[in-house]
Amino acid sequence: MDNQLRPLNLGEILDRTAQLYRRNFWLFVGTAALPLLIVFALAIPAGAILVIPGIASSRPGELSPAEIGIIALIVIVALPIYLAVYVYSYAGITQATVSVHLGEKPTIRATLKSVHTRFWTYLWYLLLQGILAALVPMVIAMSIIVPLIFLMSRPDVDLGSRFALGFLMALVAVVAIGAMVWLALSFALGMAACIVEKKTAWESLVRSWHLSQGTRGRIFVTNLLVAALAFAIGMALAIPLLILVAVLPAAGITVANSSTTLVVTEIVRVALDFISKVLLAPIYMIAAVLFYYDQRIRKEGFDIEWMMQRAGLTPPQPQSGSAGILGLAQPPSAGSPDDATGGFGPVTPPDSVERR
Repeated sequence: MDNQLRPLNLGEILDRTAQLYRRNFWLFVGTAALPLLIVFALAIPAGAILVIPGIASSRPGELSPAEIGIIALIVIVALPIYLAVYVYSYAGITQATVSVHLGEKPTIRATLKSVHTRFWTYLWYLLLQGILAALVPMVIAMSIIVPLIFLMSRPDVDLGSRFALGFLMALVAVVAIGAMVWLALSFALGMAACIVEKKTAWESLVRSWHLSQGTRGRIFVTNLLVAALAFAIGMALAIPLLILVAVLPAAGITVANSSTTLVVTEIVRVALDFISKVLLAPIYMIAAVLFYYDQRIRKEGFDIEWMMQRAGLTPPQPQSGSAGILGLAQPPSAGSPDDATGGFGPVTPPDSVERR
């Protein structure tokens, strides 16, 4: 990390992201893949259930009550599992990035184990982030759009008024989408703050709000680049599925009339989706951690604190439960030998200090 202790521009952050990903490919892919394998393992039998004799519907395009019940049961069981898996994947990759960026050599097992100790905090953080960044703007927008739809449906409203109300609804929708994007960018650094500084869910959101000021545009551009890369990889991985769908009718097998073919096609689709998520998930999270440290360097002089610690010039310990140099909660020192002299013992100053 020493050679990165300076403010980085967007190009340097992207280059550093690719560098960390390439050098620790199996760590990031393994951390993302192991939790998602649980979802993948559940998806295959869920599709196979539909072709069990007596359950599969003989009428194409229609679902029997048994199938509807099975699908509802799968959703009820799979939803909490998916939330737990998402927490392990998101927090695990972020934890792995933090460790690698600080020069450590973490393992997949140690990374996922560290997530387990604060699982409920990370889950509550993600739920709060979703509520504030998506649910609240959506509810506010719908509370405005629904009355406008009611006004448009009245028979006494003329064409000009309908056009004005429609334009107003579109404007509200655009503002709501913009607000959701802006809030998502504002909270983009929250998981890194929650992990590094051991903060609570709400404190992490507040911390991200302040740290992200001045860099939300760069985070937005990074997200656009990741989205473009995801689209390209998705198109490349969809080619085998398109070939399968094109070849089966030529062989006299139609997806609409063959439950087995439907399940095979769905398994292929889920497998391709799994591969794309495993490959792409680490990219955004690595970049978010780098933005987090870059903002701490710009706003708080984290680079100076880091070099002071490496040189032995440790600053005064924070109060109990607060974040230290590395953002880790540290208890107050209990009667260290240097307390009588004001805090610091004799140390050797560093040979040089890197310029910003």
